[in-house]
Amino acid sequence: MDIQGKVFIVTGGASGLGEGTARMLAANGAKVVIADMQADKGQAVAQEIGGVFVPCDVSSEADGQAVVQQATAIGKLMGLVNCAGIAPAEKTVGKNGAHSLAVYQKVIQVNLIGSFNMIRLAAQAMSKNEAEATGERGVLISTASVAAYDGQMGQAAYAASKGGVVGMTLPIARDLARNGIRNMTIAPGIFGTPMLFGMPQEVQDTLAAGVPFPSRLGTPQDYAKLVKHIIENDMLNGEVIRLDGAIRLAPK
Repeated sequence: MDIQGKVFIVTGGASGLGEGTARMLAANGAKVVIADMQADKGQAVAQEIGGVFVPCDVSSEADGQAVVQQATAIGKLMGLVNCAGIAPAEKTVGKNGAHSLAVYQKVIQVNLIGSFNMIRLAAQAMSKNEAEATGERGVLISTASVAAYDGQMGQAAYAASKGGVVGMTLPIARDLARNGIRNMTIAPGIFGTPMLFGMPQEVQDTLAAGVPFPSRLGTPQDYAKLVKHIIENDMLNGEVIRLDGAIRLAPK
């Protein structure tokens, strides 16, 4: 698939992996719709890259519909990259008692249900596209995490949400095969994003040192490179790719 001239939605595109992806797509000639809760940052990035910002809670059906409607209004919607997510840490039983059920539900709502909400709405619109020369009508890329496999202490909710994203990758790809729409997932390791930068520097350094090679934090640019390859390689479908420098997370 050629990125040039196509429309792509990037959720969480105002910062981190999403911002890196939005900038990469724009640099390759795409029209980018940034869907995010961070209005100021989202508008600023959209203005810089010549894209469009739409305020969006990914778990809201109405918000998701508004994003897809905006995307189809400006051209041929051929891609969705799901980068929106939250990662609160809480133990199943901690100093303050049992894990908050509200927190657990919120993480599942945003990370898992939000990803599926955007996938189903974007795929419906893509299914109406005229097929490319490859037979494709679109590509969907979601963000899981190595926590789906190696969830650490305090990550029950986060790991469950990302495990759900991993688990639905293949069945969605199979569902959409007849529509010519591919579905892929990236499972990043330790990446330098606002989510990670909220941690103490000592913790960040320890995490970076734990990556076998290269022993550094991943960058939004690393993630965006893989997104680009997935878009352009039409044989990639129904799979989860770990992007992690060979790290396997310890319990804590």
